Amino acid sequence: MANGKRDYYEVLGVNRNAGETEIKKAYRRLALQYHPDKNPGDKQAEEHFKELTEAYAVLSDAQKRATYDQFGHAGLGGGGGFSSEGFGFGGSPFEDIFGDIFGDIFGGGGSRRGRGRRGDDLRYNLSISFEEAAFGLETKVQIPRHQTCEACGGSGAKKGTSPKTCSTCQGAGQVRYQQGFFSLTRPCPTCGGEGRIIESPCPECRGTGKTKGKKTISLKIPPGVETGSRLKLSAEGEIGSQGGPPGDLYVVITVKDHPIFKREGQDVICETPISFVQAALGCEIEVPTLDGKLKIKVPAGTQSGKVLNLSGKGIPSLQGYGRGDQLVVLRVETPTKLSARQKELLEEFARESGEDMHPMGKSFFDKVKNLFD
Repeated sequence: MANGKRDYYEVLGVNRNAGETEIKKAYRRLALQYHPDKNPGDKQAEEHFKELTEAYAVLSDAQKRATYDQFGHAGLGGGGGFSSEGFGFGGSPFEDIFGDIFGDIFGGGGSRRGRGRRGDDLRYNLSISFEEAAFGLETKVQIPRHQTCEACGGSGAKKGTSPKTCSTCQGAGQVRYQQGFFSLTRPCPTCGGEGRIIESPCPECRGTGKTKGKKTISLKIPPGVETGSRLKLSAEGEIGSQGGPPGDLYVVITVKDHPIFKREGQDVICETPISFVQAALGCEIEVPTLDGKLKIKVPAGTQSGKVLNLSGKGIPSLQGYGRGDQLVVLRVETPTKLSARQKELLEEFARESGEDMHPMGKSFFDKVKNLFD
């Protein structure tokens, strides 16, 4: 290429027909990788970063890109179209992307002040019963978290004193320095990014402005939650520092196992035992449901594993659209302790019905015979 410059599309690793979003993502990813602050003293990384920024300055500008596509580097005056004006953040294509990049490098947005920091998010694990998960509940929980120190009112300074504005950063919490043609910011080394200095810390909170405590919070668990469901309570996390907003509280649900019911999506599975006689002759049995006991009919000749469907007796939808079903799985129990009379009756039954004439058994053994003959 002209002046030994690499093709701008090659520099960013995108195709010539790449859209604006793809170009922006490619630049952001590579700029984070090769930024001088992440590679201190690495001249090669610094040069690569300059090359990336030059390429993005052209390809992110529709007019410059059209000129470059038609005439190459020569069409941009031989200088690649790259000048200090490309870094004027007001109204330039770098205005939003540089804020993101600096945020990832320094742990916050490029213009973020050290003061007024947001509080941390908290997690609370809540264990509830199967029925509570199905129908929801309202409860109260105590959340261990910090609260504003009453002794200093959250200032962190001993009563009768007050924090002083940091003379290094003038309260900004950040200091600006020049690196090449970049003007970058870092957290102030004097105040640690706080923007102020506490000369006489509060003895109660040791200058943090916070003390340990607990808060009782009312929770409303919606019907249909399951293990792993997460409820977000905005502004119920740790308090912020120096007037910053509080974090959020995340309540993570664990549903206890039930001795009878199992859940499968919105359906409830209930295995119910019946006797050999009940299965053969048919009967009416009482089964448990989430709404109480219910009588159902078992048809004559029922085989073990047959499933009876109770519509609308399952778990309510978390979105509020109806309920699932309850699936009653019938398990035919074989008696293990028989009296002499019971054995006699069963033997008579076997002779009367002919054991080899049962439909299922005959079908199975016919298949076996055909398989090996």
